[in-house]
Amino acid sequence: RCSVDNRVTRVAWLNRSSILYAGNDKWCLDPRVVLLANTKTQYSIQIQDVDVYDEGPYTCSVQTDNHPKTSRVHLIVQVSPKITEISSDISINEGGNVSLTCIATGRPDPTITWRHISPKAVGFISEDEYLEITGITREQSGEYECSASNDVAAPVVQRVKVTVNYPPYISDAKSTGVPVGQKGILLCEASAVPSADFQWYKDDKRLAEGQKGLKVENKAFFSRLTFFNVSEQDYGNYTCVASNQLGNTNASMILYEETTTALTPWKGPGAVHDGNNGAWRRGSCAWLLALPLAQLARQF
Repeated sequence: RCSVDNRVTRVAWLNRSSILYAGNDKWCLDPRVVLLANTKTQYSIQIQDVDVYDEGPYTCSVQTDNHPKTSRVHLIVQVSPKITEISSDISINEGGNVSLTCIATGRPDPTITWRHISPKAVGFISEDEYLEITGITREQSGEYECSASNDVAAPVVQRVKVTVNYPPYISDAKSTGVPVGQKGILLCEASAVPSADFQWYKDDKRLAEGQKGLKVENKAFFSRLTFFNVSEQDYGNYTCVASNQLGNTNASMILYEETTTALTPWKGPGAVHDGNNGAWRRGSCAWLLALPLAQLARQF
């Protein structure tokens, strides 16, 4: 906008040295530039759909009876942040070095920050376009978020997934006691990236899937060995082997016989149970024999 009075005889708007409007006459070819007002008090133009190239000085030139006057305004064009380049998802072995890049544009220049999307992460881990991680650990795997902000609009964010590969680590493998004829289970839990492949051995013999009386279930983080009807031959030492491209590990566990002492219902006076099915019968006979002897003693 350019304020004028009744002493003004000629008016014009210029962008740098280019004339945009002279009075009511348009001198530029840009359809975005239009004349809003040419009155006794105001001479105004409008620039529609502003672009960064529109930034710069604009001059309102007026001619009076005495001498020309100018009024200058500087147009500052603000641009929301935009991430133009960011690293692709990456997979790396534990102990390696990682370099992530996030490039953004905007006016004013946006501030770029990196943070690790993790419950244990606190605050930003980098305030630069580049994020360097030396000797990466498995705990540092996950998503990394790049944020670009310049207060013109809401920050823009993008994420990069970092996968850290490491050899298997068996976290749980316990021996189990099972009575003969019962169902028994041996469980082997292991963490690894990529996921571990599991194999089971009894002594030095590998157990195959579908072997009679056995079932092997392999999942991403554990393997389950099931015995449907445990026999004496099933007892012994078992080894779980977990492996992936980076290495392997194993753990041994024992399937042993678990003995239980069964409780026998009370059978009457003198019933005795010592784990032998016939014990209470013998005790009962001894009591029955004692009854006639006591009656004979009272008679004499």
